[in-house]
Amino acid sequence: MLSRRPAVLVLTGVLALSACSTDDPPPLHPVPGASGAGDPYYPDDGNGGYNALDYHVDVSYDPPSGRLDGDTTVTSKATQDLSSYNLDLRGLDVASVEVEGKPAKFSRQKEHELVITPADPLRSGTEFRTRVRYSGMPEKTPHSGVGDNGWSRSADGGAYQVGEPHSASFWYPVNETPRDKATFTLTAHVPSGWTVLSNGREQGSGTKDGKTTTTWQEPNPVASYLTTIAIGKFTVERATLPNGTPVVSGYAPGAESREATGARLPEILSFLESKFGPYPQSAAGGIYLDEDIHFSLETQTRPTYAKWAEVPTVVHENAHQWFGDSVTLDSWSDICLNECFASYAQWLWAEREGNDLDQQYRTAVEITRNSADFWARKLVGMGAGHEFEAVYDKGILAMHALRRELGEAAFSKLMHEWPAEHRTGNATWADFEQLVARLAGHDMRGFLTDWFHGTKLPTDADLYPGALRH
Repeated sequence: MLSRRPAVLVLTGVLALSACSTDDPPPLHPVPGASGAGDPYYPDDGNGGYNALDYHVDVSYDPPSGRLDGDTTVTSKATQDLSSYNLDLRGLDVASVEVEGKPAKFSRQKEHELVITPADPLRSGTEFRTRVRYSGMPEKTPHSGVGDNGWSRSADGGAYQVGEPHSASFWYPVNETPRDKATFTLTAHVPSGWTVLSNGREQGSGTKDGKTTTTWQEPNPVASYLTTIAIGKFTVERATLPNGTPVVSGYAPGAESREATGARLPEILSFLESKFGPYPQSAAGGIYLDEDIHFSLETQTRPTYAKWAEVPTVVHENAHQWFGDSVTLDSWSDICLNECFASYAQWLWAEREGNDLDQQYRTAVEITRNSADFWARKLVGMGAGHEFEAVYDKGILAMHALRRELGEAAFSKLMHEWPAEHRTGNATWADFEQLVARLAGHDMRGFLTDWFHGTKLPTDADLYPGALRH
């Protein structure tokens, strides 16, 4: 960059410095931040003009009435001069907003946009704090979509929150895009006798005047859909992994029989570490609900399980702690980076139990060979609303074929290097293909197109690579 010093003029023998100084800040040119983060599948999700750095969510919840009172502070850094910016919040009533301690104007737009106009424009590069006080009945907020569960009441009278791609905005103001990960702290107040579980490490719990206050803190950046809260009459079990990582698991009334499944977590994590490298999270555990919801979710450090979840599901959701939670997708079109790998982890576990994966693969191919519908589903760039259609079955076959195409040594390096290279960050499918090509040492474009971008049965060479040809 070429820098110019202030001009010096000689006027009648007197040196006159120009009025401008390089120490003066540049003039402000504030404009509103974008109302979307740019994901082509969900263009209204998230917001632009800033990066969220940290969330401190403080909520009080009354199980009998279902009322939630919230007081959330979001610490952010402006990426442009801002006259206004948005947070995402669904349904709840906002009482007040402050920016850097000063009252700010706010309005609601569309179904989830909280538009904030600070008293003073924000300069690009500035860190600033937004405090939002709000309240309401989160369970009454409309929701839709296969993975949008909304705020839900549990059988014991408590509540829980899981959802993908939308989750956090049902109970706190947030930049709801996986592109903007941030650290997360929850302080929750509930009537005595109730327990609150969330992400990360317990920071303390105490009861006073009939209220129990618990704080959880996740020091690793987390995508907002992976944050959670569960309020219930949990039986809580605590342990420690060999490396000192705390393990906290809670079992809702009716789910106590699942304690034997939860007790296998150290064994499962040790196995996954042998495949993917060191466990990347600050804590571990699980939230075992007695709810017949149609999915479990890899909520960071502490997955949330439906009542039907067994050991293979625990393997799947904890594989996500590497693939999806630590290394987070940049766009929802790349969901295979999460689900294809976590689903294949179940096959790796089955292999550990003695299953012949090559035979499983061949059998699955023969069953589906003549199903045009099965092969028509894309694993990458599948289109909005189709993200979860192929990743759990075709995705497993694609991963096993990739393993045989690369060979054991290169595939093992891939499974270790990918989560290490992008730990706590975001990555794209293009990034993954570049790593595959580098480790393969030969042109992989045809294979990757056939399996991950294609809409028909792969060619025989790609369908039966390596040892599968025998």
